[in-house]
Amino acid sequence: MTQAYDHLSEWFEYLNDDCDYPAWSQYFLSGLAALGAGRKGLEVGCGSGAFCRALAKAGYEMTGVDLSAPMLDKAARLAREEGVRVRFFQADAAALPMREQFDFLLAPNDCYNYIMPEKLPAAFRKAAARLKQGGIFWADVSSAYKLRGKVANNMFADDRDEVTYLAFSRLFPDRVEMDVTLFAKRADGAFDRYDEKHIQYIHEEDAVVSALSAAGLEVLRVEGHLGEAKRESDRLNFICRRR
Repeated sequence: MTQAYDHLSEWFEYLNDDCDYPAWSQYFLSGLAALGAGRKGLEVGCGSGAFCRALAKAGYEMTGVDLSAPMLDKAARLAREEGVRVRFFQADAAALPMREQFDFLLAPNDCYNYIMPEKLPAAFRKAAARLKQGGIFWADVSSAYKLRGKVANNMFADDRDEVTYLAFSRLFPDRVEMDVTLFAKRADGAFDRYDEKHIQYIHEEDAVVSALSAAGLEVLRVEGHLGEAKRESDRLNFICRRR
């Protein structure tokens, strides 16, 4: 079984076409403007680069980092196809070894759910070090409500002409493990099968807020997906400023 996103990278945005990337991107654009964020941004866990491309089109100078090389290959290809200039680098969200500093850091779409709870405080310290003083840190996590109540011990499927996606999940005390299978259509009409394993860790709101504060990040607010109420939201957004 291959690593997470080794093969899903090619199909990620296509299979997530129901998440409304334009509205999600506008949520960040409006929020960053309201916070007075600068124009130089870093997206951590950028995946195939949908948010980097959207912000770059709006005039931001974007850099994207991700642990998955196939995701970064897809991100660079899509940016070229859309005529957008974005820098992409391979880096672990828990380490962020570059020395450059940014006006804001985004980490949307579950990036920090892939980091174990005991490693989260150090990951936030690394993220804070990448921000200029007063810079904005904005990350979301899949909520405990979503992972325990909707994802855990469940099966998900998406069957399309070009690809079929199957996922089977199991709940553990601190995480959800998901076995993902893709059947991707080749040019000759046959299908190739790919298997991946994904592990998302459950982060409680209070623990995240505590880790952010200890990393020197002032938590301005916590809100649900696209600014909705936190209760029973699938995502929690932690919007912070570096002290």
